Amino acid sequence: MLSFDIRTLDTKAVQVDGALAPDDPVWEESDPTPDGPVHVRGRLSSAGSGRFYFSGELEGRVLGECRRCLTPVTAPVEEKGLHLIFVESDDDEAADDPDVYLLDPRQPELDLRPAIREHWLLSAPAYVECRADCKGLCPTCGADLNAGDCGCTPTATDSRWDALRSVKLPDDAH
Repeated sequence: MLSFDIRTLDTKAVQVDGALAPDDPVWEESDPTPDGPVHVRGRLSSAGSGRFYFSGELEGRVLGECRRCLTPVTAPVEEKGLHLIFVESDDDEAADDPDVYLLDPRQPELDLRPAIREHWLLSAPAYVECRADCKGLCPTCGADLNAGDCGCTPTATDSRWDALRSVKLPDDAH
């Protein structure tokens, strides 16, 4: 559960141990897709009148395509030391701070999901690779070069780079 009654938070802190499902409506179509639930653990407490503080972590796996060969691949996503501040929206000082999440003072619950989604987006890698030595796809025929040579003849190189190819580097510069 990632939604908490604000009235109970005013009197005592709560331990958060929940998950954000990959099919939760908080995710948008263009978001990096979680490969399973995003686990959230931490502590949520009051930080004064109309202010709340979460300290914890999130972890999960992102589903993507290898940037070289387009093979489906998953990668770990973790954010340790996650710190979130929630403030009721009638606080003018906090409204200008990009690190503060605004709460509607008329809402009885504090929902962590939008803030968790935002931190997921910041923590998920922009590009993933199936392995470090991935050879990618042939630029001519599109064959997966990890499966073997495709048999295409090498393409001619751009002659504008010939002057740089002829430059020899000293042996210690390699």
